[in-house]
Amino acid sequence: MRSKSKMHFEISERKVLLFAFDALFVAAILYLLNLFFEFNYFTFESTTFYRPIIFVGYLLVFGTIFEMYNLQVASNQFQILKSVVLSVSAAVLVYLLTPVLSPELPKQRLVIVIFYFAVLLMMLLWRFFYAIFLASHRFSQNVILICDKDQVEELVSGLENVDPHYRIIGFVNSDSNSDSNTNFHYVKEIKKNYLERFVSRYNVSEIVIASQKTDGITADLYQQLLHLLESGNVIREYTQVYESKTQRIPVQYIERDFYRFFPFSRSNNNKLYLFLIRFLELLFSFTGLLVCFVFIPFIFIGNLLANKGSLFYTQERVGKNGVVFKIYKFRTMIAASETNGAVFAVSNDKRVTPFGKFMRKSRIDELPQFYNVLKGDMAVIGPRPERPFFVEEIARIMPFYETRHVIKPGLTGWAQVNYSYGESIDESLIKLQYDLYYIKHRSVFLDLSITFKTITTVLFYRGQ
Repeated sequence: MRSKSKMHFEISERKVLLFAFDALFVAAILYLLNLFFEFNYFTFESTTFYRPIIFVGYLLVFGTIFEMYNLQVASNQFQILKSVVLSVSAAVLVYLLTPVLSPELPKQRLVIVIFYFAVLLMMLLWRFFYAIFLASHRFSQNVILICDKDQVEELVSGLENVDPHYRIIGFVNSDSNSDSNTNFHYVKEIKKNYLERFVSRYNVSEIVIASQKTDGITADLYQQLLHLLESGNVIREYTQVYESKTQRIPVQYIERDFYRFFPFSRSNNNKLYLFLIRFLELLFSFTGLLVCFVFIPFIFIGNLLANKGSLFYTQERVGKNGVVFKIYKFRTMIAASETNGAVFAVSNDKRVTPFGKFMRKSRIDELPQFYNVLKGDMAVIGPRPERPFFVEEIARIMPFYETRHVIKPGLTGWAQVNYSYGESIDESLIKLQYDLYYIKHRSVFLDLSITFKTITTVLFYRGQ
């Protein structure tokens, strides 16, 4: 009993689609300008074949920085306008000012205006078409959960918040001790003997098994799942889906079997990767410290007037293998901010001065940490180092927390670019999931993704 076929793209495939059609449409509009209007500034010739490639490359890079390839942004028309304008403006500006690689600036400035608006309008038309006619319909995916009824709300919100096109429309209650019907909003409870018919009727793309109780998967339900699998329906285990959709490790569901599901990234022991990363860290450290020295006179004056304490602030943090080290920062809080003991930093923390808030938002307060990177206490990318007091407190409650310490802590990390500051134990659990995902999937490509997202965070003033 095979469900009706429907085109569906996974997250990575949708991003590839956006990359490919952005490049295609930009190249097409420039070719048409050159063909019909003698737009000689951007010619397609054998001697200058690299120029369109360079421009498209700039557009893809700035598109990544300004979140054009964030699927949530790509599905929101207001966010599309903002990201496309920023990306195209930056790409055109850098291309025009790139020596040798781009053509000389034309004598008629109108050509530049035509060049800019042609690219901008084409990109906006394509992206609005994607959002209105493709993202909202073509990419929707109907999903069924097999889980305990008390899990439904958490599982649905956890998956749909990260991918709005992943719609959980029904669930099979695997709790053998419960006979009552339970619906969660539009998510209907499906009787076990009706599963196959429901899959066929509602064009279900995927069945996700999230139940931790095997006794609820009866012989009849098991046979139906086998029939569906043999018919070509996709059946996946929840932790696999959760990890691929949220890019976090669901430690709250795998419990004691965690290490069976957690192969550490080979990059953690790859000498070439580690050598390259260390070389880049030293390069970034020297550059970052030079920038730090440039800012020091201005920060000194601001600190003197607003923060009224020592310029630098040190704190003990836990590093690789649980070794405690001192981290360096510019002061952002009032003096004696923890007279009553250590507490989590929170949003709109009253201990943070107005000048300190500006430094946190712009990440200027973290520039001295390049000294920690230079010393080898920290890396540029990795889990943020936590204080020993909080590590002990969280580790008592949260399993696997100290797994974060198998690599060096970082100035920025996967948790920092995807989530805000952890203000509680529950939020620290979410950050832990991101940190473990990075440790598991650590690679050059993930590092580049974090770098681009960090640039976006700074440019959009999203620090805390």
